[in-house]
Amino acid sequence: MEDKYYSRVIKMMVFILDFYLISLAFTITKKLGIEDGVPDNQETSFFLIFSLIWVISGFLTEIYRINKLTSFRTMVWNLAGSMLVHFCLLMLLLYTTNLYQIQNLFLPVLYASSFALFVLSRMAYKTTWKYFEFSGFDQRKIVIVGATHSGRALYEFFESHDFARYNFKGYFDNNPDPLIIHKALIKGRIADLKAFCLKESIDEIYFALPPGNEELLADISKFADDNCIYLRITPDFGDVVSDKYNMFMLDSIPVLTPRREPLGMAVNVFLKRLFDIAFSLLVIMTVYPIIFPIIAIAIKLDSNGPVFFKQPRQGKKNKLFLCWKFRSMFVHGASERQATKNDPRITRVGAFLRKTNLDELPQFINVLLGDMSVVGPRPHISAQTDMYSEAIRKYKVRHFVTPGITGYAQVNGFRGETKEVSLMEKRVEYDVSYMENWSLALDVKIIFLTVWNMVKGEKSAY
Repeated sequence: MEDKYYSRVIKMMVFILDFYLISLAFTITKKLGIEDGVPDNQETSFFLIFSLIWVISGFLTEIYRINKLTSFRTMVWNLAGSMLVHFCLLMLLLYTTNLYQIQNLFLPVLYASSFALFVLSRMAYKTTWKYFEFSGFDQRKIVIVGATHSGRALYEFFESHDFARYNFKGYFDNNPDPLIIHKALIKGRIADLKAFCLKESIDEIYFALPPGNEELLADISKFADDNCIYLRITPDFGDVVSDKYNMFMLDSIPVLTPRREPLGMAVNVFLKRLFDIAFSLLVIMTVYPIIFPIIAIAIKLDSNGPVFFKQPRQGKKNKLFLCWKFRSMFVHGASERQATKNDPRITRVGAFLRKTNLDELPQFINVLLGDMSVVGPRPHISAQTDMYSEAIRKYKVRHFVTPGITGYAQVNGFRGETKEVSLMEKRVEYDVSYMENWSLALDVKIIFLTVWNMVKGEKSAY
């Protein structure tokens, strides 16, 4: 509860500071000589709208979900993602309402100065936390009852995160397993716990024994209360479930799941869908009018056949939908055979479209229809699903979420032809990892990497 309180206070402080930094960014932009960016009579309203959209994009990309464990790199990625979401929402507003007449250089300079100030503020945040950690402020002495898997996980957590706040003093267990906990870390039997706590002025006791030790737990709880020592309970389920399981609370009931499921929460699904709609509309309104006619004409001049290629693919919960693409092959009968390197079926224009991922552009229509997401596991044809689901155990786990135009596996190099089952296994591994670690910031990162790969080209794209 204490950490949650600190988290709320820090979140509010950063939230308020961001408003000031946006105001400062407006001032800096003017000082740089770009004074006619927004008419004077519209400046206040534009500032409020700009700030409000920043708050919306900030909560969508979780930039305010920070604590002392959040790495600076993660903070910067989240800020970049929030900037992209902010830009999409602002452009959508400006394009549809035409409320403001903004000078061309004003927005780029405003965004650059805002981003620089936000990064500096997060850097100051991390520096402040480091100062408190290494100064020993609020340092607490802790012991762990139970040389168990859960107890080892606690110890490794404290050690790996370099907690100067927590000073680990040792384990207490009657039958410690040297294969789990090194004997040098064992300070004694459970009977020795109370005397040690009083002698060393212990602040917190972590109880990490398996269920079934209620009498012992009650005794330690009374001792802790009598001596103003905080008791934390982390029951050990090492013999029942693996550390890959995830726990959440259903009211006051702990529930275990085989994996983290952020997209199993309705609010996250809503936020992801909102981002998909905003981003797709931005692409359709800005990119489609320029690129679509050029690609369509090129396809028609290069070979006979339709401009678009539609193919049934398996989506969320195995439901079939028609996936749209620009046609990149000559018209032929075999539409379910995977493309290979130097495939004679691919046209000259099609080779370029595949290399640059431009053949996927029509799928933003699929996104608006709700069949696809901007980011997610790539949808496969039914024949591939039937084949790989028998060979790869977690293959169909991908279908818990909406398929995407681009995905975590694709930006990590696993796209194109899959000659071996091991290559598909790696794709599935990345897809499941994406599902377990989803955030809007991760979606934005994948979009950035996809665009970068389009620019530099990919060997596996054909």
